Amino acid sequence: MMQSMTGFGSAAFAASKNVYNIEIRSLNSKFIDLNIKIPTVLKEKEFAIRKLLSEKLLRGKIEILIWRDKSDDKPSYEINTKVIKIYHEEILKLKHELNLKKDERSKNDYRLNQSEIIPTLLTLPESLVKSESKMIDIWTLAEKSICEAAEKLILYRKKEGESIGEDIIHRINFLIKLTKTIEPLAENRLKKISLSLNKKLSQLKDVSIDKNRYEQELIYYLEKLDLTEEVVRLKSHLNFFLEASLNTNPIGKKLGFICQEIGREINTLGSKASDSKMQKIIIQMKDELEKIKEQTLNIL
Repeated sequence: MMQSMTGFGSAAFAASKNVYNIEIRSLNSKFIDLNIKIPTVLKEKEFAIRKLLSEKLLRGKIEILIWRDKSDDKPSYEINTKVIKIYHEEILKLKHELNLKKDERSKNDYRLNQSEIIPTLLTLPESLVKSESKMIDIWTLAEKSICEAAEKLILYRKKEGESIGEDIIHRINFLIKLTKTIEPLAENRLKKISLSLNKKLSQLKDVSIDKNRYEQELIYYLEKLDLTEEVVRLKSHLNFFLEASLNTNPIGKKLGFICQEIGREINTLGSKASDSKMQKIIIQMKDELEKIKEQTLNIL
């Protein structure tokens, strides 16, 4: 089934009393082009997100946006007990090294009052941390929701790709039909050319003609104007296009290459055709092919 490169998917998840929203958009691109906008808490997972989306979406200009809903709640903090214990141990070591007395007090006593120790420790760097930064499960929830949004985008791609595919296949079948109408015209065209040449030669007077040489030249000339090979190749390319369209994605680039080959054969037919009816058909074929090319640019 064909897939479009255009799509949209969204999801959301809740973590530590916060709601995070995810949106993924996809547009046409020759390669995978990722633009990631995520909150600070997920920055270290940017590579994992990039890898996940590249594997799932394959190709396209992809933008993922993750943001946290604004809340009236003040940021919650937690005491970093491990860090505070380290600070306290270092203070005790320093106290021992300075040989500060336990009981004697004076104006020059550098000992801390017991009631001042904890408030002082809490002012030191990293003693208090936002609870959000300690969420262990946020990536698990985020990864699941990113996959959900990506699957919705893929479903969107498939629906759009189905309608595009129907249109493309209809046009390819029309090209096959037009190709079949060219065959009898091509045969009649060679007969007309042959009769026309014979008639013109018969009108010449006092001219000796070597019949063998004339037949050789006539055959050579008619072979150059013969469209059989081009018609056969064109049919082959059109059928190959139909076969390739049934393959699994990504097939957009392959279909584009086949369109180039189809275009070459149609152009050759146009350059060889000297019949007005055939020229009209060639113009129709070129018009249909351009529409197919435009559609294949949006195929994954």
